[in-house]
Amino acid sequence: MKDTKVTTDVLVIGGGMAGCFAAVKAREAGREVVLVDKGYVSKSGETPYAGDTTVFNPAWGHDLDAWLTQVHTIGEYLDDPRWTELVFRDSYQRFLDLKAFGVKFLEEDGEPVRLNHPLTQIELPDQDKFPPLVSQVVHWLPGWPAKLRKAVVKSGATIIDRFVVTELLTEDGRVVGAAGFDVEGNQTRVFRAGAVVMSAGGGGFKAVGYPTHELTADGHVMAYRAGCEVTGKEFLSPHHTNPEEPGWPPIYPVFASGHSAAFPGAWHDPEMVNADGDPVPVRGMAWHGWIDAEWEAHEGRAPVLAAGPPDGKVRPLSGPGGHGSMLGHAAGGIVPVDDTCATHAPGLYAAGDSCGTCFVGAAYSGFGFATMHAAVTGARAGLGAAEYARRADRAAPDARVEAEALERTLAPLRRKGGFGPRWTTQVLQNALAPYFVLYVKQEARMRAALTTVEFLRDHVVPKLFARDDHELRLAHETANMVANAEMKLRASLFRTESRGTHYREDFPRRHDAEWLAWVRLKDEDGVMTPFADPIPEEWRPDPALPYEERYPMRLPGEEAQ
Repeated sequence: MKDTKVTTDVLVIGGGMAGCFAAVKAREAGREVVLVDKGYVSKSGETPYAGDTTVFNPAWGHDLDAWLTQVHTIGEYLDDPRWTELVFRDSYQRFLDLKAFGVKFLEEDGEPVRLNHPLTQIELPDQDKFPPLVSQVVHWLPGWPAKLRKAVVKSGATIIDRFVVTELLTEDGRVVGAAGFDVEGNQTRVFRAGAVVMSAGGGGFKAVGYPTHELTADGHVMAYRAGCEVTGKEFLSPHHTNPEEPGWPPIYPVFASGHSAAFPGAWHDPEMVNADGDPVPVRGMAWHGWIDAEWEAHEGRAPVLAAGPPDGKVRPLSGPGGHGSMLGHAAGGIVPVDDTCATHAPGLYAAGDSCGTCFVGAAYSGFGFATMHAAVTGARAGLGAAEYARRADRAAPDARVEAEALERTLAPLRRKGGFGPRWTTQVLQNALAPYFVLYVKQEARMRAALTTVEFLRDHVVPKLFARDDHELRLAHETANMVANAEMKLRASLFRTESRGTHYREDFPRRHDAEWLAWVRLKDEDGVMTPFADPIPEEWRPDPALPYEERYPMRLPGEEAQ
């Protein structure tokens, strides 16, 4: 491979909604911008499957306190209300930006159609115990991702598709660029940048049924290794699927066409039953109901069957493990240190699912929130990075540092043998995908999985080998998935309670005295170390409220403690 060096003011890594906004806003601020993506800018990651976005606008009758209460209560008090408010308040301007990009929205009489939270369409047993679901979404029409790309091109930013960034380059603790390789171009590149925006998305494990296999926590891991803290790794984004249609039936024909479950009549109560024919209630709001089906399996009453759209046919649910639901959804990522999405590593900014604002807390509480969060944090990160690059001392990175980074990048390709990335990924999936590891969690089981992950980290990852550029990409993705698995297991072991989408069979109750706190992970002398960052007192629920009022959702085994 030949080496190429590229110099720019702002380098944006990841070309989904957040990355496109970051690139455009940094260009509007007058900075030179390069946007790279290991897929195709605007059509990789989760962005092309999104059908809608939330827009908060007081002129539409929206009440800020009611919106904040929805997130704060369903997120079980682990959201950051300051960030939640920032995202809501910025969302209307980002909506206007999308319209300026040429994105078309579903309209009626010249006004965008605003649709209510889809769970308002069905009756849930605990619904009256939660605050009203007041958030609304607007829908873009098909073809909108192409408008994002055109906006980036029109801004004057340079786009590089099919480029895999393997690590960030640092100088005296400051991020000054990145290194990687072209999947199809037979060359490596070193980027020298005044500032870097990380918007590479969330982190899953290439589970069957979800078409975002490139989301392998690359951004989280690269930032962690550059000195950043990571948060929210114990929480999941669970969805069910079924063995007949493992792609979660609506995802291709519905999401890709711009429709959504928010349309009146489009959301159906699945009427789940267990193997004995007994009904399985879908309790709680937002994504809480996932635990009911998992618990039925855990108690030996699987398969769980559900009658649902589009034909009312009874189908078995394979559970969230088959869907790729370990991604996290606007719940965790790289910890920002200010409102510009700057991180603990000077020169590095984070956006979208790479940015751990804790915007939604312990559970995803509204449809369209992730795209709204991506647009808002992307814009803020792009502007923050542009200002940093304007002021930054642009000393060239150390040539030795660049050479060592490229050597690490190409190491799997230069080995003649070792462990293949596909086999290693399968071993990792076998350790994590069973429901009793990261869904119904318990200390001994997680420690057993962690033992496997640590072995992969120490013995297999250093010996990964690749036979071509494609396998070289797989090798780096596999190494990042192993690091992400360690993050998820260590954070889940550390939080000795249940909350939101984090369920511990051995600790099935919430413990406010100890765990009204965010779990952060940081590198301490090569050791991944979790610690608790307590939530400020003013953001905590009223301790005088009975437990059952603070937490209307009952979890399996909770009453026994």
